[in-house]
Amino acid sequence: MPPFSHLLSESILPSPMMVVEDEPLIRKRLETVLYSLGYTEDALVFVASLAQARASLKEHPVAMALVDLGLPDGSGIDLIAELRASDPGMGILVISAWSTEDVILASLRAGANGYVLKERDDLEVTLSIRSVLRGGAPIDPFIARRIIAELQPRAATPQEPAPEAVLSARESQILKLVADGLTNREIAENLFLSRYTVECHIKNIYRKLAVPTRTKAVSEARARGILQ
Repeated sequence: MPPFSHLLSESILPSPMMVVEDEPLIRKRLETVLYSLGYTEDALVFVASLAQARASLKEHPVAMALVDLGLPDGSGIDLIAELRASDPGMGILVISAWSTEDVILASLRAGANGYVLKERDDLEVTLSIRSVLRGGAPIDPFIARRIIAELQPRAATPQEPAPEAVLSARESQILKLVADGLTNREIAENLFLSRYTVECHIKNIYRKLAVPTRTKAVSEARARGILQ
């Protein structure tokens, strides 16, 4: 018997389940997780873009969805809003590498029931899916801490932050490797992260520094004293 399948009878598994993910390795990983929960191949619909998802939904409505946000033809947030409008009771779980407050909150406002980071292991992803299946609202612990910190009152007279505080420790680490000329793949191998997590961090760096390219990010960081 697959792990956890005794906890969720096949008769109550909402199906079909749509998985919106363009990366083949992640899709295969989620397929394995869903099989472990009791889903069968004919109960799963895999799509790799917004266009594919919308075309599929016109033909076959779904009962639940796992949605990535960074899709080739747009944001998964738009799809979440459409799914929620079509079925107010649908379970929708975001599984994404994005971890910025604005994206997280936008996903939840659009109608997502929960949010888990791709970097989590299979057990954590499985538990998040199980939670949504049972009507819960799982939020990745890292994300929950960031949201709580954002909601907590600010100090009345905060000290001026150091230049490095503009970026997180991980973002500063990645930017230093960018400045050294490493590619995203090389950075991922160096830090034992997925390439997609590195890409997400670099996009966050661009946003925080208000720049469009790696070269400008390095130049701006040096101008601000973030990089020496």
